[in-house]
Amino acid sequence: MKDKERIIDPDACVHCHLCRQHCLFLEKYKLDIGDKEKLEELSYHCFLCGKCSEVCPKGIDGREIILNMRKEQVKRNDGQLREKGYGLLVREKQNYLFQNYRNGTKKSVLFPGCNFPAFYPETTGYLMELFRDKAGAGTVFDCCGKPIAELGMEKKEEMILEQLERKLEEHGVEEVITLCPNCYSYLKPRLKGKVVGIYEKLRDLGIGRAIEKKITIFPPCPDRENKELLGTIQVFLKEEPDIISHVQCCGLGGCAGSKEKDLAKQMIRRIGPEKGETVYTYCASCSGNFVRKGYGDTKHILLELLERNEEPDTGGSMVNRIKLKYRRE
Repeated sequence: MKDKERIIDPDACVHCHLCRQHCLFLEKYKLDIGDKEKLEELSYHCFLCGKCSEVCPKGIDGREIILNMRKEQVKRNDGQLREKGYGLLVREKQNYLFQNYRNGTKKSVLFPGCNFPAFYPETTGYLMELFRDKAGAGTVFDCCGKPIAELGMEKKEEMILEQLERKLEEHGVEEVITLCPNCYSYLKPRLKGKVVGIYEKLRDLGIGRAIEKKITIFPPCPDRENKELLGTIQVFLKEEPDIISHVQCCGLGGCAGSKEKDLAKQMIRRIGPEKGETVYTYCASCSGNFVRKGYGDTKHILLELLERNEEPDTGGSMVNRIKLKYRRE
């Protein structure tokens, strides 16, 4: 619901079941967004995709309601995550293990995020050189903090943002160019400096080939409703793309995939009628997970624009992060 202000009040739910009809998680447990007690028990099983918020006729922000439930659980546990199964994720992200600011002493920097350099290390290196030569830009490897935020760990989220802001200021960075739609949507309203998407920057620099054929696009969760980033991509498309809108998530959203493995697989299988043709996305997490789960005919739009043939390295993602941690230009 785009034109109505969202409300964060589960008691406003009229139990029309529209949210349930559009969400595999809610359907599995026969819940509506107004079923507070049961949802609190299952809050870490939600993919936080926001589909319930999109379709709610009352304008209820279901994503924010469940995120608040997670935050309350963490608060009641003295700021610690009570939910099991996230130890490795927290250890990696709370003070990102693969930070690299060696190449970040420029006013403008690429911010590849976590998964793009993990899945596409060669293209990441290519982009570092391209933006260094064409725009005088550096590169910073760090985590935006969204995974920790989505676990409901507010204090750690604040610490991550403060540290990121401080390091960018120390290195004289005034503009952050994001490759990841999650980084873009999360950092843009939170950082003091300018945050722009990679496609807007490519357009300004006159880089990137036009895609002549009609393509099918799977929009990532943070861009599905407003399609802000998709708008910056469409300048490179000669034809209006077909949009996959019936699949709610790639299966990685909300850190819920480990809790709901079968639902995560179902989400990918729901690509359904489009299966057999190439699916394009502009999120490395989506493309990497699609390929990892068997939908091999998936392409990242950025690589298409740059005429790069690199396949997502789903087996070596951790090694790739380690290598880029020590990269120096």
